Amino acid sequence: MAPISTPQTPFGRVLTAMVTPFTADGALDLDGAQRLATHLVDAGNDGLIVNGTTGESPTTTDAEKSQLVRAVLEAVGDRAHVVAGIGTNDTRHTLELTRAAERAGAHGLLAVTPYYNKPPQEGLYRHFSAIADATELPVMLYDIPGRSGVPIDTETLVRLAEHPRIVANKDAKGDLGRASWAIARSGLAWYSGDDMLNLPLLSVGACGFVSVVGHVVAPELRAMLDAFLAGDVQKATEIHQRLLPVFTGMFRTQGVMTTKAALALQGLPAGPLRLPLVGLTDEETAQLKVDLAAGGVQL
Repeated sequence: MAPISTPQTPFGRVLTAMVTPFTADGALDLDGAQRLATHLVDAGNDGLIVNGTTGESPTTTDAEKSQLVRAVLEAVGDRAHVVAGIGTNDTRHTLELTRAAERAGAHGLLAVTPYYNKPPQEGLYRHFSAIADATELPVMLYDIPGRSGVPIDTETLVRLAEHPRIVANKDAKGDLGRASWAIARSGLAWYSGDDMLNLPLLSVGACGFVSVVGHVVAPELRAMLDAFLAGDVQKATEIHQRLLPVFTGMFRTQGVMTTKAALALQGLPAGPLRLPLVGLTDEETAQLKVDLAAGGVQL
């Protein structure tokens, strides 16, 4: 089979939404963040999301967010796209974070749908447009109605794609039909934001992943993507199926909690969580070990 033609990849192809390491007393661990970022890039990620939901952005300060961007850029900024999460449910605050991330040197921005206040589509359009108007950086939208309460409708995505700096979407809708139409009509670079659907979304036009399991199986994600792009769908499917226990195990409970536990099991920087998130129970950790081992992860 001939290699598959794919759209542009403004942020790379395999990105991990990186956790934010903390010290034992709950402070920001910048040295740990640099070591983790280096490990993730060495493992096959060509992009990292910092200050996203997996980075515990709801419980880090604005100053910590800027410090983290600078630290990760210093560690891997010449080898990977460093994308800063800047989204909140307050447009004015989001614009402050947008400007701060740009000053810190981020290569791009990730803007999540405003959550909890459930704005209408026109509100979403104006919110995202305001972000793109306030920066010279490329912007990736983040559509995750399970957390935000509101999806970005296809028509809104098409309108937003007209902005020269809105170039991509991280899709965590879990709806391949709507994704198919939105990819075809918007022309946005499309990234899977749901690890279980990484391979299916490639089949309808996605260009890459923004992953959580990339913390532990980045080489396998890269191999799956490379096989698919080379036209070897059977090999890509085999890798996808081998990773099913990992996809399942990393989301049996809250994803940041399981990711930090998995990193700790591998001796990598992670540290504790900030409330309201809590560490896994002994039973949950035991199950995670089983799930990771079943997916071939070495602990």
